[in-house]
Amino acid sequence: MNKNIKNAVITSFLGKTQDRFHEYNEEKTLEEKFEMISEMEYIEGAEVVYPYEVKNPELLKKLMAEYQVEIAAVNVNVKAEPEFLNGGLTAPKKEIRDKAVRFIKEAKDFAKEAGADKVTCCPLADGYEFSFQTDYARAWQHLVETFGEAGSYLKEIPLFIEYKPSETRGRCYLDNASKTICLLNNIGIKEMGVTVDFGHSIYGDENPAEAITLLAENDIPYYIHINDNDGKWDWDYFVGTKHMLSYIEFIYYLKKYNYSDYLTSDTSPTRWDIKKTFEINGKMTEKIYQKLDNIDIQKIKKQIDKEDYLETWEFICENIFNF
Repeated sequence: MNKNIKNAVITSFLGKTQDRFHEYNEEKTLEEKFEMISEMEYIEGAEVVYPYEVKNPELLKKLMAEYQVEIAAVNVNVKAEPEFLNGGLTAPKKEIRDKAVRFIKEAKDFAKEAGADKVTCCPLADGYEFSFQTDYARAWQHLVETFGEAGSYLKEIPLFIEYKPSETRGRCYLDNASKTICLLNNIGIKEMGVTVDFGHSIYGDENPAEAITLLAENDIPYYIHINDNDGKWDWDYFVGTKHMLSYIEFIYYLKKYNYSDYLTSDTSPTRWDIKKTFEINGKMTEKIYQKLDNIDIQKIKKQIDKEDYLETWEFICENIFNF
């Protein structure tokens, strides 16, 4: 295995999942999920969901040790409570915003006790659907205040914000990398970072490789979720199935900026074998890293700098696709 990369999986995808019409796969205990990860090739880490999947840090540490699985991150859910129906971190009522902040702080406490080094949060309940539905300035100020309070707590366990164009809201307030960078600049806590989900970036009409560049050039920490989709919705397909060349470019920029954290599979194996789905993600990602190592990414940079894309395309075909 290429030791320059580490692969993980979000454990909630290892059991029963559902959409509006179907349920997929079977319920599994947390131990069964860790046992499954331990049997996967290419996967060595897990992202766990607080508070609905994990609450006991001692149990989590026991499972980590028993199955030799590391924790990539603790994912805190601030959308499922009834009070968060119309938003948690941006809710007009302060007591609801306080509850959302408390969830994040408690997730940081949990992460510290369990030995995790970060908390990631995707504020999916915070957004709107219609014109004249919301006060955008007030919502933005609430995001600055709530994420600022949560981020300033236990700075040694940094908070990463995951952006998404939509779901559960028609439009999420934090729907792209640039807006999330603006938020972090307003907050001013250098330890905070951004979770970049390849699929969110794609269906939000953003270039994932460019998003990485914006973050890196602004010295903002980032953490990665990997998957793919058709550009119309967040289908959470396994990597390379729809945007192979974009995914290769994405990995190229992660290498360029010396990313060394986990690439965590945010992939939903609805109709496909769970274990094999995540092994394909890990294998494909590792093969791309190896291919770029064999080419030497400096040669790719020189090719880009020539500004002759016909020649660059030939270079890609010969050196990456081998034809």
